[in-house]
Amino acid sequence: MKLHRIITPLAALALAGCASIAPDGLRGQVQEHTQGRLPADAQLPSTDAEAQRDAQEHIAGWLRQPLDQDTAVRIALLNNPDLHAQLAALAAQDADRAQALTLFNPTLTLGRFTSGREREIERQIGFGLVDVLTLPWRSRWLGWQMEQSTLQASQNVLLIAADTRRAWLRAVASEQSLAAALRMNDAARLGAELAARMARAGNFSKLQQARELAIAQEAAAQLARAQLTANLDREQLARMMGLWGPGAAFELPGQLPALPRLAAELRPGDDAEATALRERLDLRALRRELEVAADRGGWPAVGTVFADIGATYSSNRASDRETGQRDKTHGWELELPLPIFDWGGAASARARAEVRRSAAQLQSAALRARGEARTSWLRYRTAWDLAHQQQSQVLPLAKLMQDETVLRYNGMFDSVWQLLAQARATTRAVMSATDAQRDFWLAETDLQFALAGGSPGPFVAADSSPASSINDNEQGH
Repeated sequence: MKLHRIITPLAALALAGCASIAPDGLRGQVQEHTQGRLPADAQLPSTDAEAQRDAQEHIAGWLRQPLDQDTAVRIALLNNPDLHAQLAALAAQDADRAQALTLFNPTLTLGRFTSGREREIERQIGFGLVDVLTLPWRSRWLGWQMEQSTLQASQNVLLIAADTRRAWLRAVASEQSLAAALRMNDAARLGAELAARMARAGNFSKLQQARELAIAQEAAAQLARAQLTANLDREQLARMMGLWGPGAAFELPGQLPALPRLAAELRPGDDAEATALRERLDLRALRRELEVAADRGGWPAVGTVFADIGATYSSNRASDRETGQRDKTHGWELELPLPIFDWGGAASARARAEVRRSAAQLQSAALRARGEARTSWLRYRTAWDLAHQQQSQVLPLAKLMQDETVLRYNGMFDSVWQLLAQARATTRAVMSATDAQRDFWLAETDLQFALAGGSPGPFVAADSSPASSINDNEQGH
């Protein structure tokens, strides 16, 4: 057998079976899908050791300044271990795709047989013919499936960013509430001390003193709850940013961002729904899944029946050991399965059911997206109305009442107890306004995610490997 007769087909098969792996694990594509949906200059974590060291230096520099919302998101994208795991899983899926597109190694069979005066040497090389013929189609389908996986990973990136924003808002709001609770506790404790002195002087009854003590005890309990909430929210923010131990120290701003002016309002029946249907990543992933299922069409039945087609090239040599006469034979063999029992009907039915399932999932997701866009908009608008009412009406009124009470106290028209009671009422108004402001920004975060990312909660793919569904149908039984 001449060497070039083997090398030429082997080289062709090797070139056809090579599939490249994205060197960055498809993180560049994820970055493109999330472009404009993340803070400016936000980057995904790199697999390069030097880039990782640079990222840690940037994080250390950011933590030396008061931590704003966008910086918290930047740190989470670089340092969150859950995001690292999801991006590593995406890279593993890309490797699975490349493996699925790599042709099976050809088989080389060598044999040496002797009988009496004859000696026979057999050499065969064989490969799966269907793998070669279907490579263009499989490459296209697996490319689409990897695009779907990339969209799902992009949605997870946006989800982590949204969760980090929520954690930052709750942490800052709880710090504000803690400061208000401290002021309320100081006022209540002062009232309890004054009540005790007046009771000892005989100017206060036991009932009056008990009322002030009850107020002080309630203020102390509220302070303890506010302290616990602040610690828990701060810990949640540190976990989202991947911080722990001594490196988890960071400073938060003293106040939440100011309320925006709703100059350009969305219309819940039109713009919000249309934006969600156009921009949401989960809908784009489901559309791609439906396209893959529909494009494959009748391939599962063909793959079930003819998946075992193989081609073999043989070169045999027989020689007579006494006379030295040699005979050479060479040629091709084609192995064809006989579809006697299985004509692929079950595989075709399953493929049609998969198309119907994908279409139904897309329709369900579209309906859910519409509903989430409407409800998120309603929460956003209502939260803005409530927060604006607190800022423009409730707080000014509380301040007016506080100032008037101080004037009346200075004029000896009101007692110190009325002054303390009004101080507590003003503090409660400040805490309510803080909660309303926090709720608005949380609703704004939910609205942005519902319009561009997807449903709250991580997206769980039906299959973690983009190559498994195609390979299962190719193998038949």
